[in-house]
Amino acid sequence: MKSFGKWAFAMAMAGITAACTPSDTGGRETANTDPRACKENALAVQILGSGGPIADDHRAGASNIVWVDGKARVMIDAGAGSFVRFGQAGVDFNDLYLIALTHFHGDHVGGLSAVMNSGSFSGRKEPLFVTGPKGDDLFPSTSGLLQSYFGKDGALGYLSPYLDDESDALPNLIIRDIVTEDRPYLQSVLRKDGVDVDTIRVHHLDMPALSYVVRTKGKRILFAGDQSDLSEDFVTAVTNGQPDLMFMHNAISMADGQPRGLHRDGLSIGRAAAKAKAKKLILTHHMKRALDDKDAVFAAIRENYSGPIEIADDLSCYPLD
Repeated sequence: MKSFGKWAFAMAMAGITAACTPSDTGGRETANTDPRACKENALAVQILGSGGPIADDHRAGASNIVWVDGKARVMIDAGAGSFVRFGQAGVDFNDLYLIALTHFHGDHVGGLSAVMNSGSFSGRKEPLFVTGPKGDDLFPSTSGLLQSYFGKDGALGYLSPYLDDESDALPNLIIRDIVTEDRPYLQSVLRKDGVDVDTIRVHHLDMPALSYVVRTKGKRILFAGDQSDLSEDFVTAVTNGQPDLMFMHNAISMADGQPRGLHRDGLSIGRAAAKAKAKKLILTHHMKRALDDKDAVFAAIRENYSGPIEIADDLSCYPLD
């Protein structure tokens, strides 16, 4: 398995209805959920999975694609069900520069093995970057997770050429375990063909977790990932640049508060979006309890954030060109 550091600097739906939210600034904000809509833009973000950990509606687990000039370049998370949306959206595995994992809860990585299995048929030769948390005594590192899937003794050992430097049967995965201890600042993940990706640690109970910032074509896209109100490093880091789109997770109702320090409630989401000066806030990773309490969640967000807000659905497309 090649080290990330050796390569990083050298490689300087049909049937799904958009869920819309009223915009306090007038009109309604509506995302296009045509599966192939994002490919028509110079820059766009597509939600492959807008759901959470409970299978109680049509939504796939958390997953996002950054499209650049009609090609899917960055994939953020690969939740359960994202494999289906991956195909519906017309993503070509050969086009991906990076798969960036925020953390290892099942609703964020449950579809990864299916995506990689599909990729084994793609004929890809170029290495593929994969990043995620280093892990700790309780949770595996990104390299450890992938070894458990694709190592020779792993659950899907027939895909072990992904991790074999000497094999050309499959593209090699260049894996970087992101160290979070004592690093309360943005760390560079990828610099390739004008696509820059950075990461910053977030607080998600006891789970090592990350958020990601993608910068390309003069735009800045912020994927907050699963995080609680204790993510002070995140708030400090993202105020250094105004995001054109800020994706935050809508998992809890206002009545829930912040159970177990896992997620932000509406009030906390609004504070973070306001401090970041987000031009547009997209809510995704929905749980039913939050959607059922949408009016209260929105009212809480509006206490601090006045910009446009949308509720993402699977395959929602957000152009930035």
